[in-house]
Amino acid sequence: MKHTFRHLAGCLLLIPILMKAELPVAIPLWEKGAPGSEARSAEKESQDGSNVGNVHNPSITPFIPAKDATGTAVIIAPGGGHSKLCLGHEGYALAEWFRDHGIAAFVLKYRLAREKGSAYTIQDHAMPDTRRAIRIVRSRAGEWGIKPDRIGIMGFSAGGELAAFAAMKSDAGRPESAEEIERMSSRPDFQALIYPGTSNLFSAEKGMPPLFIACGYGDRPDISEGMASLYLKYKAAGVKAELHIYSNAGHGFGYKPGTTTAAGRWPERFTEWLTDSGLLGEMESRK
Repeated sequence: MKHTFRHLAGCLLLIPILMKAELPVAIPLWEKGAPGSEARSAEKESQDGSNVGNVHNPSITPFIPAKDATGTAVIIAPGGGHSKLCLGHEGYALAEWFRDHGIAAFVLKYRLAREKGSAYTIQDHAMPDTRRAIRIVRSRAGEWGIKPDRIGIMGFSAGGELAAFAAMKSDAGRPESAEEIERMSSRPDFQALIYPGTSNLFSAEKGMPPLFIACGYGDRPDISEGMASLYLKYKAAGVKAELHIYSNAGHGFGYKPGTTTAAGRWPERFTEWLTDSGLLGEMESRK
């Protein structure tokens, strides 16, 4: 409970300057309504500070570099215990940072399986939202200056579960589909798990996307120790992984502009990892 409180408190306290300005226009994942939510797609989302709930029309909000684009893209799944979405330090602030460093970023709003009164589930609703987001970004890669083989998924806490599941199970698309989006692969080209939950459900097999992990020594054992165990699973499977456990961090550190802590600078380590992994090449100017 202590770690959950800190996480939610961080969501409430951090309202990025970006959120006071006009955000990029969100793109619905399904134009005619998400499967299973068509009747509720017109409902308004609830908002409490930087937290959002009552998501029935899942979407991605694009942050596209105006110049010096690298061709790499990352879909960001914020945390919030599947009961809300912490869009501050686990969403928009980080997406802005990526955009300013030449990486296209897409903040995912997915349906919430543990919100009070919710009829959604993680596997039947949140995961289809996640895979659909990957397909959409891949289908519009040319438009956004993205290389279709450099599209990754990143998740925080509950969103980290979705990122891990997306890497564990994907498909090459349905070539017979009349919809171009559904013909796209849902496989992420890389994954980043930032203090994700339910690590006991994660597995590693040969051929899965390379993995970046960041978490805190002071987090729950299923996260701090669970991520160490997951790293070993990936190594045994022959899939490259990089693990950062920050000794002075707990749960929910996310990304906060102007941070002076080692844990707070993990996005720099992440971009170094992308470069070392051949996923972040030379800068390419967008015209």
